[in-house]
Amino acid sequence: MCDVEGGGGGCGEDADPPRRRRAPADSQPRTCMKCGQGTAALVIRVGDPFCRGCFREYFVHKFRAMLGKNRVIFPGEKVLLAVSGGPASSAMVRQVQEGLSREAAKRLRFVPGLVYIEEGAVRRQSPEQREQTLAQMETLLQATGFPYHLIHLEEALELPPSILQPGPERASTSNPSGPSYKKAVDSFIQQQRQDGDSGTSQPGHSTPARPAGPPAAPHLPDAARTQELLRAFEATTTATAREELLEMLRTHLIVQTARDRGYAKVMMGESLTRVAVKLLTNLSLGRGAFLAVDTGFTDQRHGDVMVVRPMRDYTAKEIAFYNFYFSVPTVIVPPLFTKRREKLSIHQLVERFLLGLQEEFPSTISTVYRTGEKLSPEPAKAHSESQRCLLCLCGLDTYGEEELALEPTLILEEPAAGVESKAAYIPLLCYSCRLTFKELGPLATLPPYVRAEGQRRIRRAQMEQNQQNQESSES
Repeated sequence: MCDVEGGGGGCGEDADPPRRRRAPADSQPRTCMKCGQGTAALVIRVGDPFCRGCFREYFVHKFRAMLGKNRVIFPGEKVLLAVSGGPASSAMVRQVQEGLSREAAKRLRFVPGLVYIEEGAVRRQSPEQREQTLAQMETLLQATGFPYHLIHLEEALELPPSILQPGPERASTSNPSGPSYKKAVDSFIQQQRQDGDSGTSQPGHSTPARPAGPPAAPHLPDAARTQELLRAFEATTTATAREELLEMLRTHLIVQTARDRGYAKVMMGESLTRVAVKLLTNLSLGRGAFLAVDTGFTDQRHGDVMVVRPMRDYTAKEIAFYNFYFSVPTVIVPPLFTKRREKLSIHQLVERFLLGLQEEFPSTISTVYRTGEKLSPEPAKAHSESQRCLLCLCGLDTYGEEELALEPTLILEEPAAGVESKAAYIPLLCYSCRLTFKELGPLATLPPYVRAEGQRRIRRAQMEQNQQNQESSES
């Protein structure tokens, strides 16, 4: 028997103690894998050491290659960059800044603008903290020299119902690699020659949306508006639904800003790591049919405004290295509030799960990402209003499903019937949005534009049904 008492070592006591891992014999600094001369300053992957100069070239080339390969942003086109203050979106803005500078080898040819959605109310920031965050963000945005727009999340309560309808699709977005793209390039080059390319009309340095000079004192929305917004979030019963509600309001505000200001494209700063987390999260939320548009490079569900994700090839590690070595400023905000003793959201659980696996198996996130690349956006397309989800604008995926499979999405009929019944909204929603909608609380707490558009579609469906019944009875 093994003796484990009295401080003895038990079985294997006489064996040699575990050896510490020795440093390699050649502990010389590693050489950059690209130039073969400079000393490596960082290792982004196993066996991929880079010096600072080569890493910067690699980072810049990756961004340009992503835009050049997809050819969806036309020369002279207005592009709105959605900035959160986080690492990925800040690195994206820096890439656009450098790409528009006269020193760039191949200058970018679009006209950028910036938008920041201030979400301090639902992140439990005090008015003083919100003002401080706004002042920091406005300082950073103003330093870029681009037009910028500061939008409060409370403004989502004033969105028009038309935001839940896709706008007329632009001719350039339907066939980005066709003759229209080449025509746009030739037209842009011709215009540059006529202007003499003097640099006075450099893209991105038009009159800013905010006045020049030091940032003005931040102006917060009325307290009544803030309380109305908070009621919508506090009425939501789960952290998962709260995350989905925030993302919906944020996206709708960004798209509406693009429509109002004439931007054809919106750039989102979602990294490869964030895309991988989103893939598994949305799969868990029942959005498997829509993964290609939720995480792909392009998202055309809004029709007149295309969403693009040029940072989706960068891992969070690469972005962190770039921001550190090249002094890219960021602004960090607190997470979305949670109720006392509330379970974590599916978003948080999936993120912890993936990042935990990544520590032990470094190819985890890239494998998930590459799997998502093989998905088709076709299932998300809707050919008519009756086939389109009210909230996410993707095609309804509930036709032909077994009744038992849809049972979790049903809502018990409320005392109020007709258009104002919450159950009346369910046929307008896809499977995933039904699950979220059940947890959003009473209709009175929903954003007004959602209720208005939902009521219009319910009344229209009722009129069509009555007309069909009348025609069938006459025949």
